[in-house]
Amino acid sequence: MTINCNGNLVDLSTPKVMGILNVTPDSFYDGGQYKNDSEIKAQVDKMLTDGATFIDLGAYSSRPGAQHISEEEECLRIVPIVKFLVSSFPNILLSIDTFRSRVAHECLQEGAALINDISGGALDPKMLATVGAHKVPYILMHTRGNPRNMAQQTDYQDLLGEILYYFSEKILLARQAGINDIIIDPGFGFAKTLEQNYEIFQKMELLHQLELPILTGISRKSMIYKLLNTSPSEALNGSTALNMYALSKKTNLLRVHDVKEAVECITLYNAINTNRQRPQETSLNRSIIMGAKRD
Repeated sequence: MTINCNGNLVDLSTPKVMGILNVTPDSFYDGGQYKNDSEIKAQVDKMLTDGATFIDLGAYSSRPGAQHISEEEECLRIVPIVKFLVSSFPNILLSIDTFRSRVAHECLQEGAALINDISGGALDPKMLATVGAHKVPYILMHTRGNPRNMAQQTDYQDLLGEILYYFSEKILLARQAGINDIIIDPGFGFAKTLEQNYEIFQKMELLHQLELPILTGISRKSMIYKLLNTSPSEALNGSTALNMYALSKKTNLLRVHDVKEAVECITLYNAINTNRQRPQETSLNRSIIMGAKRD
């Protein structure tokens, strides 16, 4: 499961981390934290040092009830930051969190490496063609409606079945548009009730039928802090627990606010899987020894 990002081949068969950088004033957790170049640079440097493979940059808040901004405003917010980050970190693999083709195009021209589209191309009919023309990877997320009305669109008859059907249709369209590298995102929190988010986790292995890398993005979301009766600022422990569970379900990419903790999850998960044969081998050896003694 290798994707090509600006000529860099990234192997997602070993799980990777995508660090979140929101440059919006109203994102649910980190909105308004990074107001100038020095704060942005310091945060990106920290995430890369902590082990992030990708940085996901967003300038439009997609949380329910967030303020809608124009395409022009989104470009004014994000394009200068793309230029600044590519200049400051020449090898950065920058993902652009947008559903607008113009924003995607302008950011890719400045050196961004992939596009993360919450709408799967549904909110801009030019998005898939734009991504295909630039020959960059595309993160295809499942949702319904748009950020302003998605909370009212959770009436599924067969949640995982409908998600799989959605992806099968969208993947075909993306391939027809010339997109070679696709990552699927089941869209935790997008047009899903709290219970439906956990149903996706329970049945996540079904997504592997699509034979594409899977992104899990649950970092500090309401599916965690509402269930635990806390807040986004207190949801790191819950995020870490679910990230480890996602790894056990063979997710390939963790999209997180807290990179260090997610990288530690992957390190521990890899250690468990590397050593998982040892108890069996020990048991087998003990059986052989005991059998020899009985003989």
